[in-house]
Amino acid sequence: MTSIDARSPRLHEHAAENLRFIRDTMARAANFTAVPGLGGILMGAWAFAAAIVAGPPRDTRAWLGVWLATAGLAVATGLIAIHRKARRHNLPLNGPVIRRFALALVPGLIVGVVLTAVFVQHHLTAELPGVWLLCYGAAVSSGGAFSVRPVPFMGVAFIVLGVLALVAPAGWGHVFMAAGFGALHVGFGLVIARNYGG
Repeated sequence: MTSIDARSPRLHEHAAENLRFIRDTMARAANFTAVPGLGGILMGAWAFAAAIVAGPPRDTRAWLGVWLATAGLAVATGLIAIHRKARRHNLPLNGPVIRRFALALVPGLIVGVVLTAVFVQHHLTAELPGVWLLCYGAAVSSGGAFSVRPVPFMGVAFIVLGVLALVAPAGWGHVFMAAGFGALHVGFGLVIARNYGG
């Protein structure tokens, strides 16, 4: 009787550990957890630099070029950071989890590309900060449904900033870009890095 009583707490601890492992594995399988907090911080730094270099929105190739180059740099940074985090935590970068995340994320980004071309063609470049913030926010909040908890909240914050940018004077566009693509990326990046493994 004594030996059974002595083993009982150990069996309970072992069962609890197994349940924790199963729960964590299922959570990882259900969500895309390779969202990079540190990569987001670096993406935010690029946006701060672009806001300073480009200045207020203008209907010029130079202003547009700065932001398009920064977007390309941010995409490359994000993809590299995702790959590094996935490798570090042994997370798969193929299969249904990442497919769901990508299918939810990409349509909003494609809409942003199309609207950019239309706005530039009609000389509405000064309105692009609001459009970009809205489209990116929609993409992130949709993709965030299949990711870690802070991501959809970040998407909603981008949408709010996008609405504000569209109703504010166009000359403030670079401030909203810095607040969204800069401050939100850095702030949420810090939260993700601290609580979700880098």
